[in-house]
Amino acid sequence: MKKLLSISLTLLALTLLLTSGNALAEKKKDPLAAWKPAFDPSGAEYTYILSNISHPVIEGVGVGYRIRDAVWEKSNGRLFVDYRPLAQLGGEKDVISKLKLGAVQGMLSSSVAAANVADRLGIVNLPYVVDTFDKLDKFRNDPELWGPFSESAMRSGIMVPDITGYGPYGWATTTPVRTLEDAKKINFRIAQAPVNTDTYKAWGLKFTVMPWPDVPQALQTGVINGLDHTAIVCNITKKFTIAKSFTELNYAQGLFVHLMNKRWFDKLPQDLQEILITAIAEESAKTRELTKQQYTDQVAKAKEAGVEFIQLPAASKETLIKKAQPVYATWGQKIGTDYLAKVRSKLGN
Repeated sequence: MKKLLSISLTLLALTLLLTSGNALAEKKKDPLAAWKPAFDPSGAEYTYILSNISHPVIEGVGVGYRIRDAVWEKSNGRLFVDYRPLAQLGGEKDVISKLKLGAVQGMLSSSVAAANVADRLGIVNLPYVVDTFDKLDKFRNDPELWGPFSESAMRSGIMVPDITGYGPYGWATTTPVRTLEDAKKINFRIAQAPVNTDTYKAWGLKFTVMPWPDVPQALQTGVINGLDHTAIVCNITKKFTIAKSFTELNYAQGLFVHLMNKRWFDKLPQDLQEILITAIAEESAKTRELTKQQYTDQVAKAKEAGVEFIQLPAASKETLIKKAQPVYATWGQKIGTDYLAKVRSKLGN
């Protein structure tokens, strides 16, 4: 009996060990396995290291892999886009520093962080300026509007080849926000960005500047009870499991601004320069269309899961625009008053 008991305990221990080992292996499973290249990049003559902090299931992030594959094919394997999403190279502020030094050659920067590179890049974060998908398309496709934006970081040695997005911004909250009075009861998490900080001060709303990785615990513990973000990101990253209301503020488009070290780019052979810029433009344009569909799909999924979508009255939008006038004035001086006026006029603001 003792021998049988000993054997049984040994078998049980082995089973538990194997089970825990399998569970550990499952936990360590590569989250980017589905995006591995279908080619061997070791023979490439040139490498373009491209960073992003988010997950490629978001179309505006996944574009990095589509650019990688297009460039590899067009260059016949001479140029490899070594794409590193999920903050593999660090947080955005750290990567911006590396980008300026040339340690990283490219970055799909969130638009809120991009304003730290050049003030003019902050124009896309101003409330109700580039706030819809249609206005974003007009902004990108009009040389008078896009040119000054894309060249605005040249003093820092950075060029802006293109943009992709992650949908319109709104408020994900644990209690419904139907009016601006409701909004005053919420502590909103906003990004570490100067334009957003100035906007929320002007709106007279309570906010907390917080890194994105800290958000889940802050929501669960009640440190914050609202998020300034997009429906695409909130649904994909499971924030709607806690914050079950979404007020469709639609005051700005969430964007990924493609930043590139110009010194590195200038050293590329001319044919590879053309291949890289063309691939970025083509894939970014396709991705902006994919993002529109992803927005529709993610909103539908969130609604099916019980998330309530709310629209503020038109008068409330007008109030927010009126309260933001000091922000337009301050940032107009940084961005260029004539440029800001031209953008607002051409986009129908």
